[in-house]
Order: sequence, then structure tokens, then C-alpha cells
Amino acid sequence: MNVNTTSPNSSITQKLGAVLFADVVGYSRLMSENELDTYNALKSLISHLEETCARFQGRVVEVRGDGILALFETATSAVEFGVELHRIASQHNQDRAENQRINFRAGVHLGEILIDDRGIHGDNVNIAARLQEIAEPERVYVSSAVYDQVCNRLRYGYEFLGPQHLKNILAPVSTYCVRSEVAGATMAGTMRPDMPGNILERPDTPSVAVLPFSSNGGDESDSWIAEGLTDDIIMNLSKFRNLFVIARNSSFFFKTQGMPPKEAAQKLNVRYIARGSVRRSASRIRITAELIDASTERTIWGERFDRNIDDIFDILDEVTECIVAATAVMIESHEKQRMIQSVPSDLEAYGSVLQGQYHIFKYTRNDNRKAQNFYQSALDRDGGYARAAAALSRTLNIDWRYSWSEDPTQALDQALIFAQRAIELDPTDARGFGELGYVHLYRKEHDAALQSYRRALALNPNDADMHSDYADALAHYGDNETAITHLQQAMRLNPYFPDQYLWHLGGAYFNLRQYQDAIDAVNKMNNPTEGQRLLAASYAQLGETDIARQIADKHRVAHPNFSLARWETVQPDKIEEDTHHFVEGLKKAGF
Repeated sequence: MNVNTTSPNSSITQKLGAVLFADVVGYSRLMSENELDTYNALKSLISHLEETCARFQGRVVEVRGDGILALFETATSAVEFGVELHRIASQHNQDRAENQRINFRAGVHLGEILIDDRGIHGDNVNIAARLQEIAEPERVYVSSAVYDQVCNRLRYGYEFLGPQHLKNILAPVSTYCVRSEVAGATMAGTMRPDMPGNILERPDTPSVAVLPFSSNGGDESDSWIAEGLTDDIIMNLSKFRNLFVIARNSSFFFKTQGMPPKEAAQKLNVRYIARGSVRRSASRIRITAELIDASTERTIWGERFDRNIDDIFDILDEVTECIVAATAVMIESHEKQRMIQSVPSDLEAYGSVLQGQYHIFKYTRNDNRKAQNFYQSALDRDGGYARAAAALSRTLNIDWRYSWSEDPTQALDQALIFAQRAIELDPTDARGFGELGYVHLYRKEHDAALQSYRRALALNPNDADMHSDYADALAHYGDNETAITHLQQAMRLNPYFPDQYLWHLGGAYFNLRQYQDAIDAVNKMNNPTEGQRLLAASYAQLGETDIARQIADKHRVAHPNFSLARWETVQPDKIEEDTHHFVEGLKKAGF
């Protein structure tokens, strides 16, 4: 789409506006496979989008083949339309075959633009176009100029992607990905605009990050195998107390970075980088893996495993052991034994779990349901598969946490059953104990919750999310100082930590009456609408009522259904004074 064409006789005006670019993903393939059907479907869809655009105080300036260029009065309207655009496309796709679905990617930027009778022009229009080019399918990418305008107004999820180098744009553009469901964004790993280069000093013990293995097969849909195997290697390594292992969230941040190992190691402040690739055929699998000493950029171990796919569990054990041996860690025999996971009797059950992992870390309602179905399928095939039971419990806990199920109470009860089943099947797997701890906490069974989390961390001391969840349980128990220590450890293990960690940290500081520290923690969240209650209560307790009430007003817009009475009944504080203290702050703020 050409956005720079101007007529020499045009009258040009300048105006501040929000520009949205949206393009069809894989348009050339769709046209080559079924030209007439694609043309008619897209024509109908764009007509619908043009009508919808007007409802958001915008206008489609240009339609060119496979995409649209639209102009809006405000960034808020542009982003709302961008999210609605994907919803409309999804509706249109319901009756279309999967390989014929029309999906968009979109970019939005805010700035001064040039307008004449031929359209809109200028660098700020080009930035929106380039943001669209790097966006993932069915996502809206926005510049920081847009984010600053909408983050406190629209209750979407926002993931900071860092400064992006866009084609033909001189300066890097700080970019955010907008997600229609805010809940998932608070759990997803992310960069932060003010993130320091080194979170903490490099640990004394050997430290390693396992970067996502690449999928070298002909079918991109096989990427779930590479991601699942990477997950398993990280999980196996995390069980060793004498290793410091970077969490999955932070490792997977480098999936599309194409970054040299030394640079990745510097960003994560670790000594070793492990990486590899996976290629699968019908009955064979080839895995290559190497361990690199980042300080010398020397490969200290490398191996290629070319086996029957049935041997995948043996390969996992070999890769893990080789990485451990290559980092020269003294492993106690009982720890080595603990590394050996209970494997399913059915290889397809393992495949279902890997596919479930691919979806669960996307943190959306739809993906959580898909993960649930894959885990249930694994358990149906192998009733003794502890990992599938623990994973199923996690999806149900997520359903309860975000009210993604029709009956949240039943979801929590089912999560309890599957967590207990996972522990019975394999008492050496930390995952079952972690899910059990979460259920106990929100059933207000505090001692049982803490005991479950301690068992989980004894089995897997490098699980960053477990440290954060344990910290949340400790804060609700009243041990806020210890909670803060575990959150600091979680942030070191997972430098690209999710907003959830900051939410937990702010809550612990609030309980300690350290209101400014609570405010500082919440203000680092990329999704400020989710921290507004804590922020308002903190300002109110500091006596800054005017600011507190302003935040409360914003909260009412973003959370129109919030009920203080219901919140009080759900809050799992063991010490009633902690709940009363928070409610007091909210009431002072005008809730």
C-alpha cells in the first residue's frame, strides 16, 4: 500500500491524528488458492469494517487490495477499532475452512499527519504501516505515543516489546502489543521501559538460560514440539539446587530476537546459553543441542540426536544430563534421581501435553480452553500421567482466577481434585504441589497452602512463578517480609517477569504500610488498569485523597462491575486487619 503519493496541486493541511494500518495475513497465498472466493469474502469484510470504523469516530481513508488505512480523532478510538476489527474478522471466519480464513495484523501510531485530497501522508503514517508489518496475526501493535494515551483508559492487556527498528524509520519506536483480554497480559512475561541492564549480580552457582529450540521442519505447525521440548529441558534443569536456571518466560522472550548468545547472556546475566533445533518426520526426530560459555563464546558441548520419535524421553534425559555435566555441577545422587520424571506410557499422551503447553502460555480464555482439552486427552489416554493431571488443575485454577468458566466454584473444586491426583501419581513433581497450594489459598486454608508451596519449591527451587505464588500466599498469611524476599528471587530468575509479580509485591508493601513502595511497584506495571485499586488505596492512606479519587474514577470506567463487597469475601487474608486496612484505603479513595 503506497501512502506517500501526493499531487503537486493539492492543498495540504496538518493535523494531529491516530492512524491505523491493517493488512491481511498471507493474502497472496489466499488469492493463488481461490482468487474469486477470497476477493468476494474480503470485499464483504472490508465493507463491514468501513461501517464499523464510522462508529468509532474514524474513517477509512484508503482501501488497497488486501488492507485498509484509517484515520481517527483519538488514539482510544483507533485502538478500540483495531480490537473490534479482529473480532469482526473472527466472526466472518466461522464458516470458512481453516486454510481459507482471513486474518489481519494491525498497527497504530499517533502524531501529526499531512492531509490533502489524495489521502494522508508523512512519517507518522509510515510508522503505523511499519508497525503493522511486524505485528503478529490477530494482534494490534501500537507505538508508545498511543500506549501513553490509552493505557489508563482502555482495559486491554499491553505487552511492552521494547524499541523496534522499523524499515525506513530512522529512530527505534517503542512498541506495545495490545491484547483484548487483560488477564493474560498480567501473567505473560514482558520487558519494561525502565528495566535496568542487570537485575541482580550474577549468582555464585553456574547460571544457564535455555533459549527456545527452533523448529526446522517443513510444517510450521510443528513448532509446538520445539517449544514443548525446550519447556521440558528448562523444567528438568530447574530441579537442581546447584544450578541457577532462567525461567521459561524470560527465555522465550528471545524466540524471535535472533540475538547472539553472548548478548542474550548479558541481558539475562548468566554465564551459559543452551540452544538447539528440532526436525521431525513421520517416525523420526532429530534434535541438535549445544551449550555455549558466553564469556568466551566457545561451544563447550554439542550433540546431535537422530532417533525414532519413540525415544524422545531418552533424548530429553541425555540433553539434560549433558548440560548439567558440561557446567561442571556437583549433583547429589538423590537430586539426580529426582530429575527423572514419570513418563507416560503413551507417546500420543506426551504429544497432547506438549500441544497443551503451546496454548496455555498464550494466556487467553480460548487458548486456556484448548490447553484444557489437550491435557484431558492426555489423561484419557494415560490415566497415570501425573503431569497431565497437574496441568489440567492449572487450567482450572486459571478459569477460577479470571472467571473464565460458567461455574468458578466448581472450577476450583475440580482443580483441587486434579492437583491431589497429580501428587498421588507422582509425589516428586513440583507442579501438582504448586496447583494444590493455589487451591488451598483461595479456600482460605493457609497452613495447607504454605506447606504445599514449600514442597513444590523443595522439588523445584528455580521455578520463578512458584516463588511469586508462594510470596502471594505468604503476604495473605501475614509474613510480608519473607514474601518480598521470594518476589525478589522470582524477578531474578525471570528478568522479563509478568505484571503479576509487581501486583504481589505492591500488596506486600501495602500490608507493611510502606505505601510509597507499593505505589512505585504498581507504577512499573505495563497494565495500569489492573493495579488501580492498590494504587488508589495507597495514595488514600498517604492522605493524598485527590489523586486517590482520580484513580478511583478511572477504575470505575475500566472496571464497571467491580464490587467491594464481593472482593472482601474472596480476599484470602488470614489476618482480618489486613483486609480491613485495604478496604479502609479503598473507601477513603471513594470506592
